[in-house]
Parts: sequence; structure tokens; C-alpha cells
Amino acid sequence: MAMASASSAATASVATGSGKPGPDTPGSVAAQAAAAMAIRRPGRLRARTLITLRWLALTGQAVALVVVALVLKFPAPYLPCAIVVGIGVWLNLLLTLTPISRRTATDWEAAAQLGFDILQLGGLLYLTGGIANPFALLIIAPVTLAGASLPVRYAAAVAVLAIVAVLGLAVTALPTPWHAGETLHLPVIYRMGLAVALGTGIAFSAGYAHQAAAEAARMELALNVTETVLAREQRLSALGALAAAAAHELGTPLATITVVVREIERALDAHSPYADDVKLLREQAQRCREILAKITELPAGEPFDRLPLSALIEEAVAPHRHFGVSIEVKLPPDRTDEAVGARNPAIRYGLGNLIENAVDFANKRVEILAQWTAAEVRITISDDGPGFAPEVLDRIGAPYVTHRRPGPREPGADEDDGAFGLGLGFFIAKTLLERSGATLSLKNQMPPLHGATVTIVWNRAEFERPLVAPPLERAAFVS
Repeated sequence: MAMASASSAATASVATGSGKPGPDTPGSVAAQAAAAMAIRRPGRLRARTLITLRWLALTGQAVALVVVALVLKFPAPYLPCAIVVGIGVWLNLLLTLTPISRRTATDWEAAAQLGFDILQLGGLLYLTGGIANPFALLIIAPVTLAGASLPVRYAAAVAVLAIVAVLGLAVTALPTPWHAGETLHLPVIYRMGLAVALGTGIAFSAGYAHQAAAEAARMELALNVTETVLAREQRLSALGALAAAAAHELGTPLATITVVVREIERALDAHSPYADDVKLLREQAQRCREILAKITELPAGEPFDRLPLSALIEEAVAPHRHFGVSIEVKLPPDRTDEAVGARNPAIRYGLGNLIENAVDFANKRVEILAQWTAAEVRITISDDGPGFAPEVLDRIGAPYVTHRRPGPREPGADEDDGAFGLGLGFFIAKTLLERSGATLSLKNQMPPLHGATVTIVWNRAEFERPLVAPPLERAAFVS
């Protein structure tokens, strides 16, 4: 009399910043994720999965009936029970032999099959004691599966059907199989208590499974969208490096063309019909050389692939300078040994997200302190806002943990703005920076100062390690 269940889980890491997103900022990533979530998703359950689970349930039911009949030797209506199990077998065979078993079930098909499982199990429970049957607990299984994999309306319909079945089994059912000549009677109030407990368990299991699956799906979507944006950023960096290389390579043939054109121009008579064309050709060649000269004026080395720490911080700060909050960047006075790292999109987006959060919660000022030694690179971001809420300080960085105290809100601001977000922004920033080899620490500033401080520390060798794009990705740009 068992009903098997399965629950789906999605992996989680990336992106959201609250506040004022600009092009390709974490906020715009969150907008892309929201837009993607608005698209109707296909069904999540394969029909083959439902069929397999039903075979397991029917096998368990058949084994339970055999044990009760041959081992315990309790009298029971075995023929009607066999008919109920046979109906489940018939449906499974029918589904197995149709094309439905080879595709993903639609939401309504999955809901209908789970509803059948509840009715079939409910019928078997009615014949074997109803709510007094210990296996009545298994009616929660299909509801949990529905909550984890179906939209709210379908999951709610399955849960309501299960609750109605439980209430019906509490009111009326055949006697529970027991020793011959004896009858197991449970008081009405006890049966109703069991029904209420099962109904509560059904509602809780469905809601919990649906919420957990929805949060996992949102997290996975945010991570996927951010990975896409980061991949695009890496492609742009590779394209920049390719442009710099092309500038150097094209310099020599353009110089040759210019010399040849000048020689032809000198050889031509001033009244030649080709004089104007040759002059135009020389001017256009000179224009090409000037364009390439602007590219080759960039610093030597790999100008698009590497940049100093100060330039990296400025890139992350720039989109957030015009929102009424002063952002002060402090650098050591002696910058002769400044750390130079790869232009890593993950670091830029992670820093940008932390700076955006600091700007969102600051009253007037955000301070960014950069330090480096031969062993490590350190960035400290501080603001003068309300600081981290003490009750969540140890859990910051986990998804869906809102990490700031409610601060003063502008008149007419939405309740969901600012401090009342889901906390995904910090989770994504932490994930991106840790992937680059950084460690993060958080604290509130000590009185009389107030506000939050986030410190990011890299091993210097790890920070300066070149960022190598996958070979296939580079080949895609060349082609």
C-alpha cells in the first residue's frame, strides 16, 4: 500500500543588485533573470518517471496485501483490493504502450496522474481501515511531488484532492484488517485528529516543496544568466586583444602601401586623370594608419587583458558615482609595486555588486580602501549606513538572507525596495569573488562610527594569475 514520491532540486550562484542598474551591471542581470522567469516553462516531470514511481507503489501495495493475507492472516476484502491494484496496473500498462511515456508530461497530465494515484491509494485505504491504516501517511507522497514540480494551481488542486480524500477516509471506511473475531475500533475524535494531522502535513509538505523548488529555480536562473553575461564580457576582452594584435600586424603593410602610393603620386603628371584617385588613396591609407596608431598608443603588454588594481576599482565604481552618495577611493601613496591582475569579469561584477549595495544603504559616503603587499591584495568597502542586522550577520552570503537593517526610506518608496530585498545580490557577489580566489569578511563598524564594512582579500599570486579563455572560445572569435 505504498505510494512512492520524488522531489526535484536545482543547483544554485548568480546575480542581482538592488538599486540603480546600468548596462551590463548586476542589476541588469537581475532584470534579464526576471524576464526569463516570466517565460512559460515547459513541464518538469517525465512521464516515464511517473510510470516508474507508480510501478514501485503498486508493487509495494501488492506485497503488503500478500503479507497481510499469508503471514498475518487477517480477514480482509482481498478481491476488491486486488481490483483496485489491478486498475493501477492497467493504467500503467496503457501509458507504457503509448507515446506519452517517451516525452515530458505537461503540467495537467502530471497533475491528472498524481490525482489518480491519490484516488487509487484512497480506494485501497477505504477497503483496509481508512484513516486507521498506518499506510495512510503515504498519501502525502504524491502531494509533495506535485508541490516540487508543478505550478501553484495544479499543486494546490492535488493537495485539495488529498485533503478531501483524508477527510472522507476519517468519516467512512471498512474495518481495519485485524485478528479473526476481533475488531479494531478507534474513537471518532482520534480519527478526526489523525485526519487534521494528515491534512496539515499535506498542506505543509506541498507548500514547503513548492517554495524550495521555486527558490532553487530562481537561483539557478540567476546564476545561468550571470554566467552568460560574464562569458560575453570575456568574449569582448578577447576581441579587444585581437584588435590590438591586428593593429600591430597591419602597421607594416599599411606603411608599405603608403610609400608605394607616394611614389606613384610623384611619378604621375599633375594633369593625369588618375591624380585625384591616387591622392584619395594616399589620404585613406593615412587615415587607416592614424586609427591604428590610436590603438597602439595603449600601454605595452596585453592592454585589454590586464589592468592595475586602481583601474579595476575605478571600473567597478564608475557606474555608481552619480546617485547622491560620495564614493572615495583611497590608494597607497607609493604605487610603484601596484598589483596588476587580469581583467576578470567575475571580479568586476562582484565588486560592482558590493559597491552598489554600499551605495544603496549609505547615507552620504562610501569609502573604498585598496592595499597590497608582496603576499596579498586587499579591498575594504565601508559605508555610513545602518549596518548589517545582527540577527543575520553570521548567515550573510546565503541566498535569500536580507542582510541590512531597514533604513530610512524615501516617501513613496516600495516596501520591497532596498533593505527588503531577497539577499541574492550579496550571495552572487560572494560567489563570483570566491571563484576568483578571494575570501570575504563582514562586520559592523565600532561606535562612534556606524555602517557596514566588507573586506575582500586575495593571495597576490592568485590575483595576478592570467585569465585564460577556453581555446574553443578564442577560436570562435578568430573564425
